[in-house]
Amino acid sequence: MTDQAAGLRNLIKLNTHEPCGAAVTGNGHNSSHIRVISVTSGKGGVGKTSIVANLAHAFQKMKKRVLILDADLGLANMDIMLGLNPRYTISHVLKGEKSLEEVIVTAPGGFKLLPAASGIQELTNLDNSQRLFLLNELDSLNDQFDLILIDTGAGISSNVMYFNFAAMERVVVVTNEPTSLTDAYALIKVLIKDYHQKRFKVLVNQARSGAEADRIYKSLSMVADRYLESPSLDYVGWIPYDRHIPAAVRKQKAVVESHPDAPASRGIIALAKRLLAEDDVNFDGDIKFFWRRLLEQ
Repeated sequence: MTDQAAGLRNLIKLNTHEPCGAAVTGNGHNSSHIRVISVTSGKGGVGKTSIVANLAHAFQKMKKRVLILDADLGLANMDIMLGLNPRYTISHVLKGEKSLEEVIVTAPGGFKLLPAASGIQELTNLDNSQRLFLLNELDSLNDQFDLILIDTGAGISSNVMYFNFAAMERVVVVTNEPTSLTDAYALIKVLIKDYHQKRFKVLVNQARSGAEADRIYKSLSMVADRYLESPSLDYVGWIPYDRHIPAAVRKQKAVVESHPDAPASRGIIALAKRLLAEDDVNFDGDIKFFWRRLLEQ
């Protein structure tokens, strides 16, 4: 992490004269109200992308301006989930061929999506200059959104760690599978030991009951408390197992849109309300928190 911070520090000195600690946007207004939430998991197949898509719908209905950043950069599927076929992706931005404004598309429901590419291996491990360039581009959007949802890849790759490290809040999705719990623990362990992050939100997905969800959360929390450096694992709720979800996925629609009264839809709405109701979020400034967090290491 030290090498990465040093590299970004040098790049920033070359590319900007703005003080690194500034929390001022390009138009001179403070954008500390913006929230950037990563939704992540140690294991694939836990429903993370579906949760992000549905949360975006829910937040948009609550009159929030939402952008999804598909951060599974080399294996993107958020566009497929939403029934979109974007002409351009983040790959075109990183190549300097398009700006973010030209790549971002409007999804059903009115929120925005920054689509990633699929099948481009070099995007799975961005270098420091690519990350800085992307964040420079994101900074130009800081007065256009209230919430940015980052759909990370699964696992503990450098990209997954980077976007989780950079986000203001991290929601770790787990299910009632031993591999889901062990991989979630591994993800949290790396973020604590190598990236010095200690605050996590835990969401249980596909649970059969509230009691089952509580047990899953407590299992993860007990192991983390025992073996890690006093992490804060905040239980933000559970989404029930619901046959309407795979049906909605097949239709390339969010379940909150296709079946608004389904149990999973009610769970998503409750989660969105809970996240919005929190008043103890540790805001580090506007989009440039990506820079400042790295420079503080």
